[in-house]
Amino acid sequence: MTEEPLIYDLSSPGRQGVRSPLPQFDPVDPGDVLPSSELRSDLPLPEASEIDVMRHFLRLSHKNHSVDTAMYPLGSCTMKYNPKVNEVTARTPGLADIHPYQPPETAQGALELIYELEALLAAITGFPAVSTQPAAGSQGELCGLLSILAWHESRGETRTQVLVPDSAHGTNPATGTMSGLQVISLPTADDGGIDLQNLKESLGPGVAAIMLTLPSTLGLFERRIAEVVELVHAAGAQVYCDGANMNAMLGRVRPADLGIDVMHLNLHKTFSTPHGGGGPGAGALAVQAHLEPFLPGPRVVRNGDTYELADPPPTSIGRVHSHLGNFGNLVRAYTYIRSLGADGLREAADDAVLNANYLRAALSDDYDLPYDRTCMHEVVLAGTRQRRLGVRTLDIAKRLIDYGIHPPTIYFPIIVDEALMIEPTETESRESLDNFIDVMRRIAREAESDPDKLHDAPVNAPVRRLDEVTANRRPNVRRQPPASGT
Repeated sequence: MTEEPLIYDLSSPGRQGVRSPLPQFDPVDPGDVLPSSELRSDLPLPEASEIDVMRHFLRLSHKNHSVDTAMYPLGSCTMKYNPKVNEVTARTPGLADIHPYQPPETAQGALELIYELEALLAAITGFPAVSTQPAAGSQGELCGLLSILAWHESRGETRTQVLVPDSAHGTNPATGTMSGLQVISLPTADDGGIDLQNLKESLGPGVAAIMLTLPSTLGLFERRIAEVVELVHAAGAQVYCDGANMNAMLGRVRPADLGIDVMHLNLHKTFSTPHGGGGPGAGALAVQAHLEPFLPGPRVVRNGDTYELADPPPTSIGRVHSHLGNFGNLVRAYTYIRSLGADGLREAADDAVLNANYLRAALSDDYDLPYDRTCMHEVVLAGTRQRRLGVRTLDIAKRLIDYGIHPPTIYFPIIVDEALMIEPTETESRESLDNFIDVMRRIAREAESDPDKLHDAPVNAPVRRLDEVTANRRPNVRRQPPASGT
């Protein structure tokens, strides 16, 4: 693969991409307005034509992988295709150009959209109250747990512990710690669910909540969820559900109907907003009625035909964002829900579950299956038989790059040895899934016949395999001078 030069290497003195018009005012000598220490005699910017710049960045873009170019099966992240109508809507001037601090009477359309989005999310989840203020899933988790603690405090109770199954998202124990609670891990039973006996032994007057992920990071629905909820409530604690995997339950399960008390939704996963690279996200928070007074505020309320911002009550955990969340993401989620409707959302969940089980059945002869039961929207395989041949899961992931497929999540969940966590989502076609299956089988055969080929992968990518430990500990982001003679 041809290496793309730096834009500086395409530079030629005096070359221009855009010719600026002559100034319509008398020029100012920089020395008259700036101290000499701030003046530069040279400014080493690249000088290139417009077509060279366009071709350079287009070639660079072709070296990147994206969900728009090929399969992106990251488990636990729901990297589904993002319909472009969402982007068009989010860029509508009346929505894209508003300011979060302009008077509510001048932003009625935006407030109406938020009000209706909260109502739609309430209908989808079954919860009576929703706040779109949290700016990410992690912030939604924090707000949910803080709301639970505020509720306990309003009842004159001080609880200092939170239970987190080891099959929950990794952010859950972090959120518990940030909330000042002692995190108690619950082991997974042999069938991949919560160990009820261990749960009973762990519950006590000091437990504020259990934070579980449904479906879990094993890609499994908790078969004993009714018993879990009953046990937790009997101990006076609350049930928090990490809703990052709601993509599997749309139109099929309303979490509130299961007795869950609070849940955050990753709008940037389930409802298709592009995410990654640090954000922006959207972590809407849905709660049962008894927790509504503790939601972050302000919130949008309707007064006749007018939409207003209501100050939070004294019981609220307060404001956690500069306004009402990342508004552009809310527009995208609203568009996605309105575009699909109830039937479309249910079909999306059905297809996501079907696709994951199609992969599970097709690959179970070539890779180990730690929990051999019907999965939900993602399937967790294990590269343990390949490891016995000297090939690690990391080698398998790197080899996928050579076949034009983004690697799935690896070594997570951490309770699965040599884990490969694969989420095809509902947006991949049968042909796309069959290609992925064929590639995974090829890699399994390579592990048997030529394991060194996998140790060297990727061999066709713009960058070969990096020393990831050194790259993380001692990153070098400076431009390197060209080697002598090149």
